Amino acid sequence: MAKVNENKGILVSLDWVTIIIYVALLALGWMSVCGASYDFDQAGNIFSFDSRSGMQIVWIGTSLILGALILSVDERVYETFSYIIYIAFLILLFLTPFLARDIKGSMSWIKIGSFSVQPAEFAKFATALCVARVISAFELHLYKNKDLIISALLVLTPMVLIVLQRETGSALVYFSFFLMFYREGMPGSFLFVGVAAVFYFVVGVRYQDVPLLNLPEVSLGTFCVLLGIWFFTSMMMRVYTSASKPFLIVFGTGFGTTLVAFLFSEFVIPFDITWVQLGFMVMMFSYLIYLSIKDRLISYFYIALFALGSIGFFFSTNYVMDHVLKEHQRTRIEVLLGMKDDPRGAGYNVIQAQIAIGSGGLKGKGFLNGTQTKLKYVPEQDTDFIFCTVGEEEGFVGSSIVLILFLCLILRLIHISERQVYRFGRIYGYCVLGIFLFHVFINVGMVLGLTPVIGIPLPFFSYGGSSLWGFTLLLFILLRIDAARNRMKRN
Repeated sequence: MAKVNENKGILVSLDWVTIIIYVALLALGWMSVCGASYDFDQAGNIFSFDSRSGMQIVWIGTSLILGALILSVDERVYETFSYIIYIAFLILLFLTPFLARDIKGSMSWIKIGSFSVQPAEFAKFATALCVARVISAFELHLYKNKDLIISALLVLTPMVLIVLQRETGSALVYFSFFLMFYREGMPGSFLFVGVAAVFYFVVGVRYQDVPLLNLPEVSLGTFCVLLGIWFFTSMMMRVYTSASKPFLIVFGTGFGTTLVAFLFSEFVIPFDITWVQLGFMVMMFSYLIYLSIKDRLISYFYIALFALGSIGFFFSTNYVMDHVLKEHQRTRIEVLLGMKDDPRGAGYNVIQAQIAIGSGGLKGKGFLNGTQTKLKYVPEQDTDFIFCTVGEEEGFVGSSIVLILFLCLILRLIHISERQVYRFGRIYGYCVLGIFLFHVFINVGMVLGLTPVIGIPLPFFSYGGSSLWGFTLLLFILLRIDAARNRMKRN
């Protein structure tokens, strides 16, 4: 009787708003799969199990059953067995390249009978559970370097194993865990360093071969990045130290040196002023080391490391582009940054997706009436590029509704995470939030040509069982943990 009452209490405590959003996204996702996979000669066959739309019904049905099973399990089971689940998936990820077959260069799919399963999609919930358990059980504080390193290693280990499967897109999703790290106390300087690295890479690569005004000897990319390093370093001195004089010395000297060198090169003798900038960087680094020793303030030393690391990172970008990245990866970046037009190669998918979305207009062409998708102009249109089907058939209005639903889901996940009684639930909630946010932002962004094409599914929309089950596991475990919060309060 007590068990029955407990189950009733769980049902009452469930976040039904999130479940309604989940069901709505599943329905819209199925419609999009129908539109993307439907052929003009398939009238009446959208429910057939021989079609992808029919099989998607199977995946949706099994996902609903999976969600119900997750809700029927005591929430303490997920926390108790988190280590075992995590280790089991690490072993599976390690074995995957040996068991998987090569699909478009990726060794991440294991064939089981007539179906294929991608373990990387399920490893996300296992990692989220383990990270939440370790941080909460051992009371780790992520503003401490040691605790942050331990937590980061838990995330980076499956990420490396997925990279070995040549599944870069799924591996990059693990960077979303740093949103949770930031919420749990990771210093904002780490996020700042990440933003700075993106700036160095994008500006350095995009404008490396562009001259600065009338100075053909000077690379605009190198000039701007070195200027950025000086500016970022100066601002860090201002924020992380209380002394204003060193900040004024570095800021004023850097500005004056660069201005004088530029004017001299422009009006007197043309020369590569980046050598002057690099000379100033050496003096700035030496001055910061001197201040760290003189004032015995470790912040100066860290700022000096940031400046030195920034220079090293920037000058390594060309090597990475030429020798580390594969040809197709390099081409994708160059197309994204506007350095190269490749309408028949790397840029083809994005161009066709944009044409499909644009052809939908305000209200769209209607369900199953999209021509760009029916004629198969868009590759991977029912998986990675599923959002272009939404744009073509449902138009701007339908696309907006889908994005609003995802926004509501994200906001609801924030609300659920913040109301958790115990740290374990909050940490797991923010892991789920970060993963969903990353998938939606990157997937929609790459279809619109705003982010690199890295091949990750749109939650609840992209065709396939692995991604749908993976997202269902992530979401419903959180809902089960959240449903027990009232009992936790009473205890």
